[in-house]
Amino acid sequence: MPKKRLNITLEPDVIERARRYSERHQTSISHLIGEFLSTLPADESDEVPDLTPAVRRLHGIAKGGPSREDYRRHLLEKHS
Repeated sequence: MPKKRLNITLEPDVIERARRYSERHQTSISHLIGEFLSTLPADESDEVPDLTPAVRRLHGIAKGGPSREDYRRHLLEKHS
């Protein structure tokens, strides 16, 4: 999908902070804003917003792990 131009107005200190951050992370301010906006819910009726990239990478990594009850039992044994 082709990109579209969007003009936004921000406080000067926010712009400067974004410039420093984008330089340190070798990205653009447009990319930073796009990444943030893509995490917003697509529809107001969405109960759970999209996962952030970091959470998306970790999601499902511990499948088959202990149940909540197993964890509680472990904590009781550990702290009793």
